[in-house]
Amino acid sequence: MSFSLAPGEVLCLLGRNGAGKTTTLKAIMGLLKARSGSITLDGKELTTLKPHEVPKCGIGYVPQGRRLFSELTVRENLEIGLMTRKSDRKILEESLELFPRLRERMDQVSGTLSGGEQQMLATARALCIDPSVILLDEPTEGLMPSMIAAIRDVVITLRQRGKAILLVEQRVEAVLALADRICLVENGKVQATLPVQALKDDPNLLKRYVGVG
Repeated sequence: MSFSLAPGEVLCLLGRNGAGKTTTLKAIMGLLKARSGSITLDGKELTTLKPHEVPKCGIGYVPQGRRLFSELTVRENLEIGLMTRKSDRKILEESLELFPRLRERMDQVSGTLSGGEQQMLATARALCIDPSVILLDEPTEGLMPSMIAAIRDVVITLRQRGKAILLVEQRVEAVLALADRICLVENGKVQATLPVQALKDDPNLLKRYVGVG
């Protein structure tokens, strides 16, 4: 499993269920121990770090299923993000500008939010650490079309701001709309890394690696 990610780029890991996409994100975050190889950010070795140390290096993680502190309010969840790297309060404001709906729900218990709102909160919490790299695992899973569009627009904005984004996404149409490059993953290995246009030009790649087409 080998790939690189540049500032202002969206790289998508694409493959069937069980191909190793989520496992890759967990390995980057130190939640699963890498058995070999090296994971670096701007020359800094991450492989030996403990999970709570990785976000402090500037990697924001939005896991599949959101993993919010469901009994805490929206505000408290965001404050936890700010505390991770002692981010300036302006970072909170920038996050709320991307998700204005959260501003209306700051004192609401996060477990009572809708699925789309919870996804917004999980993403905003990750942004509160002011990351240079953002890992998004199935961010549109189970969301209604209007929420999917909102998440897509935020990803585009973050890319324009120079964030490096590693995306795991099963919805092919979302991948084609967002990604700059695609890593086709099978059995825990990158089989090919291609510009997204190559996927548009050759639908057989989708059929081979994702089972659609």
